[in-house]
Amino acid sequence: MTSSSSLAASPFLAACHGQRPDHVPVWFMRQAGRSLPEYLKIREGTAMLDSCFETDMVVEITMQPVRRHGVDAAIFFSDIVVPLKAIGVDLDIVPGTGPVVADPIRTVGQLDQLRDLEPDDVSSITAAASALAHELGSTPLIGFAGAPFTLASYLVEGGPSRDHRRTKQMMYGEPDLWNELLGRIARIAGQFLRLQVEAGASAVQLFDSWAGTLSLADYQRYVQPHSAAVLDAVADLGVPRIHFGVGTGELLGAMTEAGADVTGVDWRVPLDEAVRRIGPDAIVQGNLDPTTLFAPTEVVHARAAEIIAEGAAARGHIFNLGHGVLPATDPDTLTRLVDFIHAQPVPGP
Repeated sequence: MTSSSSLAASPFLAACHGQRPDHVPVWFMRQAGRSLPEYLKIREGTAMLDSCFETDMVVEITMQPVRRHGVDAAIFFSDIVVPLKAIGVDLDIVPGTGPVVADPIRTVGQLDQLRDLEPDDVSSITAAASALAHELGSTPLIGFAGAPFTLASYLVEGGPSRDHRRTKQMMYGEPDLWNELLGRIARIAGQFLRLQVEAGASAVQLFDSWAGTLSLADYQRYVQPHSAAVLDAVADLGVPRIHFGVGTGELLGAMTEAGADVTGVDWRVPLDEAVRRIGPDAIVQGNLDPTTLFAPTEVVHARAAEIIAEGAAARGHIFNLGHGVLPATDPDTLTRLVDFIHAQPVPGP
């Protein structure tokens, strides 16, 4: 594990703890991925899920955007379904579709496959985290996992869904089955985060891609306790916990209350408004619309400056996109954006 002294000057970790470093730290969701030609080259002939279990490949892909862009943190290269695959769930990531589950979970009897995650299940993955922590030095590594609601949606629907009909049908109609399903997923996700931190990750992020389909009341009743269980699984390790969802403007307060030290905000809600919804002690991450990166450079940088100014309302701010880097994004645009952000004065509270 990287020593705490080598990370002491990290702007990213400082912001996570509510401090104001010399510059606003920046990293990008999906920075390690399809926008980089070097990523496409190394992935040739290797299926997505297979690549997530190849130690050397995970290390190289995670490092690529750090070398190219000079970002303030690395995000561990993996996928939200990796721990489910690791315990034997029959699923695959189908190009152009996403995660597809061979035998969707609809009954109590099918829950037995969701056993606890053991260290040996992901030994190649934790080996990559350990190697990365050493190679990154003073740059923090962010571990991550998928949140229970999003993983449950894939398991129940059998794949991506527009309306999450079967998911909500179980949630409303079979609450006991629902809570047992999410409870098991929460344990697995928490175990996955914990193993990453123990191997060297300096922070974690919990992704809830589909939580924005829920009302606040439904989120609080059916989902929040299980997301809280995941975040609580690493509470004693002392690492910052980031919680992010898409379309979750109405849920920001509740997602923070689940145990987030940092709340990720998508592009739909200005950061100063997000702080108002969360509370004055909010530490936020975000939130440039990923499609803005296709605009002229002066437009991208002007919008980034506005976001930095909006982020001054928070106790701490980490610049990011409001979702992941789109595959068609010009990598040089990201590099220029990092340079621009690093050159900006840190606004006062």
